[in-house]
Amino acid sequence: MKKKFLAALLAATMTLSMAACGSGAQTQKAETETTTETQATETSENQTADESQSTATGEKILHTAASFAYPSLDVHKEYYGWYTSIYGVSEALFKLDETMSAVPCLAKDAVADGSTWTITLNDGVHFSNGNPLTADMVIKNLQRLATENSRFAYLGDFEMTATDDKTIVIDTKEVYPTLKNDLASPECGMIDLDATTDFDNSPVCTGPFVVTEFVPEGDVTVAKNENYWGGDVKLDGAVFYYMQEDDPKLLAMQSGEIDCYNSVSSAALEVYNQSPDLYDVVSIPGARLQFYILNENTLDDAVREAINLTVDKDKIAEYLSGTVSAAVGPFSPSAAYGKVTVPAVDTAKAKEILEADGYTLGADGIYEKDGQKLSISIAYYAARSLDTLAILIQEQLKAIGIDSTLRVEEDPDATYIANADFDLALYCMIADKSGDPLYFIDSTLADGSYYNVGGFKSAECQSMIEELRTETDTAKRADLANKIVQIAIDDNAFGYVGLFNNTTVLRKGVSGFAEYVPFDFYGVDAETDING
Repeated sequence: MKKKFLAALLAATMTLSMAACGSGAQTQKAETETTTETQATETSENQTADESQSTATGEKILHTAASFAYPSLDVHKEYYGWYTSIYGVSEALFKLDETMSAVPCLAKDAVADGSTWTITLNDGVHFSNGNPLTADMVIKNLQRLATENSRFAYLGDFEMTATDDKTIVIDTKEVYPTLKNDLASPECGMIDLDATTDFDNSPVCTGPFVVTEFVPEGDVTVAKNENYWGGDVKLDGAVFYYMQEDDPKLLAMQSGEIDCYNSVSSAALEVYNQSPDLYDVVSIPGARLQFYILNENTLDDAVREAINLTVDKDKIAEYLSGTVSAAVGPFSPSAAYGKVTVPAVDTAKAKEILEADGYTLGADGIYEKDGQKLSISIAYYAARSLDTLAILIQEQLKAIGIDSTLRVEEDPDATYIANADFDLALYCMIADKSGDPLYFIDSTLADGSYYNVGGFKSAECQSMIEELRTETDTAKRADLANKIVQIAIDDNAFGYVGLFNNTTVLRKGVSGFAEYVPFDFYGVDAETDING
């Protein structure tokens, strides 16, 4: 892997990507590298001179960066609830802890008896306006979520009853083993539906913070919920600046403009590790997966197989040192449901497969067939290191004779995921939401599912997915999951590239920014603090 060449190529591509996204003038990579060298020696002086904005006002205000910004704060729509959760505004009945287990939050427990679940709310839970969270309000929220969010439409099929103010009985009609895990999803955050008049800009929720300023697709400011049901809130507020690119985050952290952020790039990680007296860096195995979808409607079997034999995940992980680990399947190999196999990288075999399919190598080093060059379109968005990934994959494919063009989109869900306009589509998402394989499998491999947009279809796979939905035995669930994922691997429908290490950088004295939780949908909470 020629890192110097790639660095130059990345700098050029990032500049083009910024222009294509209409994000305005940004600091170019080459300039950043020069600036970083200077700032590495000046950071201590800068941070002394430019003390935290919170200490200047006598308040504890956390300043951080968010990689995504959405047009709405409606907890139940799209993935907006992930960010109201990050902002500390909304809470669900349960939450996922450091061990990837669903633990109590607004609810104290959930007990299953066949297809019937009994959920008991915690004592004293109320919204930021003081109104109590009742069992009836929980049911109304879940029913609204089922209506507003297609990914949770299944909740509308359940029979829900409030037996008293604190008890909800849910009949799922059939055995449904993952309900408690589902109810930990941030989209299941509770809203005071009777008091909220503007769901997009100011939902009334239960979290330790309330929104004071919301710029659609921009920055968000929150303040302490003085009426928080869960006890004292240590911060007075927080500001979330929308910064999608990596370099501005690094510069903002070095200048003292922000106090922490997650999804740290490999280049920034090297800088922070050089100053352990200034920064705390926490890196833990995460659940977020970099993967690509191969379009079976535009690529034949031979080309898809050649691509998967060529993309070198280990070299990609090496280049992204410290931020990802090479993936085998979508789940951690240490998980019982992560026991799948993939063929080793074999570029010679990839070429043999192409040539057996009628491709011949042209004078320019690119394969062609029937007078057409073998060129594929690679679609990606410039976050989660996917811009880097696109270039690395492009280089690896070109080395064996597959040409490609790169197309960056700001919103993949509204573009290439929605219209399937790609040959290879890069995406990044949480594969393991709650210590169970169903969510990712159902989202990407089930017939008609949200991310199954590349033409993958298997009757055997679909039959096992239906079985997985109701299987209660943990070992059998793992076995089913492994068989399902293996079918997709053998079909060359997807490529599982890297599992992100969940890496967070915090200025010294900052703590509690969900840095030890392997999920991306938590941020500030009542325990987040700034000391010093």
